[in-house]
Amino acid sequence: MKTNLYNSSAYDHIYRHKKNSRVKYWFFGLIFFNVILLFLPWTQNIRSSGKITTLRQEQRPQELNSIIPGKVVKWYVKEGDIINQGDTILQLSEIKDDYLDPNLINRTGEQLTAKQMSVDYYKGKAGTASSQINALSNERDLKLEQLRNKINQQERKIQSDELEYTAAINEFNVATRQITAGQAMLDSGVISLIDYEKRKVNFQNIQAKKISAENKLANSKQELTILNIEMNSIGQEFAEKISKASGERFQSMSEIASNQGDIAKLQNQYSIYNIRSGMYYITAPQTGQITKAKKAGIGEIVKDGEMIVEIVPDKIQYAVEIFVRPVDLPLIATGQSVQFWFDGFPAIVFSGWPNASYGTFTGKVFAVENSAGPNGMFRVLVAEDPEKKSWPKQLRIGSGAKAMALLKDVPVWYELWRNINGFPPDYYKPEFKNGKK
Repeated sequence: MKTNLYNSSAYDHIYRHKKNSRVKYWFFGLIFFNVILLFLPWTQNIRSSGKITTLRQEQRPQELNSIIPGKVVKWYVKEGDIINQGDTILQLSEIKDDYLDPNLINRTGEQLTAKQMSVDYYKGKAGTASSQINALSNERDLKLEQLRNKINQQERKIQSDELEYTAAINEFNVATRQITAGQAMLDSGVISLIDYEKRKVNFQNIQAKKISAENKLANSKQELTILNIEMNSIGQEFAEKISKASGERFQSMSEIASNQGDIAKLQNQYSIYNIRSGMYYITAPQTGQITKAKKAGIGEIVKDGEMIVEIVPDKIQYAVEIFVRPVDLPLIATGQSVQFWFDGFPAIVFSGWPNASYGTFTGKVFAVENSAGPNGMFRVLVAEDPEKKSWPKQLRIGSGAKAMALLKDVPVWYELWRNINGFPPDYYKPEFKNGKK
């Protein structure tokens, strides 16, 4: 039996020249779809890579250093241990000769006490010298006052003696005239020799009285001179005594000042020794995990400033540091939104449609550094956006991250035209309302 080839189903599937084709519909449909696609919104972006860090510097891994040199005596922790703030990590012992004395603090305290007692002694000595100066001044004033009274009395006595001397001179002058007249009368025979002898005796008595008054006046003046000399002598004597006492007082004050300087130095040493003794036990400055122990064995020497361990804080506010090219720097502003996908966390990323991406996380630009780094790029610090999905708790410092800084929304055709011509993305400044983007 002969089979009709044109009526077979195989012929219909292979030969379609008599069939109506739908390619043109697909062709025009694709063109229409591409035209519509060209007018869809496209979010311009800047891509960069970075790593996870912390927003605050005190939350980053911290090197714990030894302030003083010493020898390892005992370890209280091991790598991987979680410690609290104030926990003891390591005990050191002293290795410097100046601090090996176990009673160094007590002996320094004894020296300090002795110096303080010496200061008290010299203060008492200076006080005694001050009292002695006051007593000498009072004694000097009293003696000078006594001498002034004597001088006043002597001056009055001199006045009295001068009056007596003046009266004696007057009597002497009268007696001289009388004896002269008597001699003339004797020669004339008016008076007898007896009367003349009487006048002569009277003249001699008055002359003796005059000499006595003169001597008495001279003695009084000499006594006044002696009193004045004595007053000067007393002033000089007490000036020397007061000067000596003042010298002792100033010497005591000088010793006080010198000892106070020594006390300040000893107090400083005592504080240094006391503080240093507390540095033999190195404690944790904050809560975290112990990593990277640089010293291992007991008895190893630790230099001052040398790293002992590293502490990774447990309470961390994560951030991502990314690096952008100088040409893209004007497009980055504080508060700008950035999309992330972290290493180890699966993500499906659509570059131009960030809202359609899956597994990405949102952040905001926290700070932009004003100087380029050694790699010639600018560092940008991005913090977590509290209004968006929280970042994973499993993040660790130093892990990698890919960043996509979102810029202006433009049509797809414009983005294709920009890339074909090699133009940079449009300058975009985020708008803020009430302090929020």
